[in-house]
Amino acid sequence: MAEDGGYFRREGLDVSTTEAATGQASLTKLLSGEADIAYSSYTPFFVARSKGTADIRLIADASSAGPRSTGVVALPSSGIRSVADLAGKRIGISAPNTIADTLTKSVLADNHVDASGIKWVPLPLPNTAAALKNGDIDAGFLTEPFITQASRTAGAELVADTGTGSTVDFPTAGYGTLGSFTSSSPKTAAAFQRAMAAATRDASADRKKIEPLMVKYAKIDADTAARTGLLTFQSTVDARRLQRVPDLLLKTGVLAKPVDVSAMVVR
Repeated sequence: MAEDGGYFRREGLDVSTTEAATGQASLTKLLSGEADIAYSSYTPFFVARSKGTADIRLIADASSAGPRSTGVVALPSSGIRSVADLAGKRIGISAPNTIADTLTKSVLADNHVDASGIKWVPLPLPNTAAALKNGDIDAGFLTEPFITQASRTAGAELVADTGTGSTVDFPTAGYGTLGSFTSSSPKTAAAFQRAMAAATRDASADRKKIEPLMVKYAKIDADTAARTGLLTFQSTVDARRLQRVPDLLLKTGVLAKPVDVSAMVVR
């Protein structure tokens, strides 16, 4: 939205993008210097900060889980009807230690389901529907628009809404950078934040502005885009709200020590 709508250009920014298969891959591009800012689910950012491997700073928020916008899907033929049925199953996720397995583990814990026997199968979100149909996985974690796409193309059903219980309105993803970038280019960082804030405001006000972008970037058809439930769009980094993420990661054993989000916010 910020790029296609000219929000960056109005702030005097010339932005180029490069694709990354996962949030961890996006972080790797940031650490190597290939990218100045990385988009990812929050987990890789907090893992790097906790381990002391990078001075990660959070420059903009992106989204949180709205109702039925993130969750685990399965085919009716799988026999999986509820969270309890996921015990011991093969669940597709984008990558280990990401928002995918973190949210799923939280919902499993909320429903007193033992996650120790689950086999986590990494695969790209767009490939999940095919993996379900082929029998490569029993269930898969998806975000929108892929939940709607999997429903329409494979008949997949949402069996666990991960935007409920302990993870209702849970922050899902954001934009990270390095302290060296914000120190050397504070005006550029501020311009990026202004552009993202404006684009987020306008996107939240009119979903018709978003649907063509889902067709263009998520490679879905227009009808699926129109039916898709949306994440809750965010931009301003609220340390207290985001603190929920590393706290959950610490609880689930992904982090070995606490992370103070307030020390990571780019103001």
